[in-house]
Amino acid sequence: MNVFGIGLPEMALILIVALLVFGPKKLPEIGQSLGKAIRGFQDASREFETEFKREAQQLEQAAKTPALSETQQEATSEADSTDSKNPSRYSVSS
Repeated sequence: MNVFGIGLPEMALILIVALLVFGPKKLPEIGQSLGKAIRGFQDASREFETEFKREAQQLEQAAKTPALSETQQEATSEADSTDSKNPSRYSVSS
């Protein structure tokens, strides 16, 4: 078992030192506080990740949209130039 580069013997030593320093009554409270802090960090990390992905997706869509708009504008301008060559298309007969 290797967590953060710390093996099982090192973790046991840290636990024993913490037990001696804080005492058996305070150790569960410290563990609970540490667990809440880690959970809060994980939640913030997940929130940041989803926000980052959402922004990246919006940027991708924005990058694709102008390319599509340009193609549509070109198609429209070609249709307009064709229509200007053939004005009878828009004439209204009574």
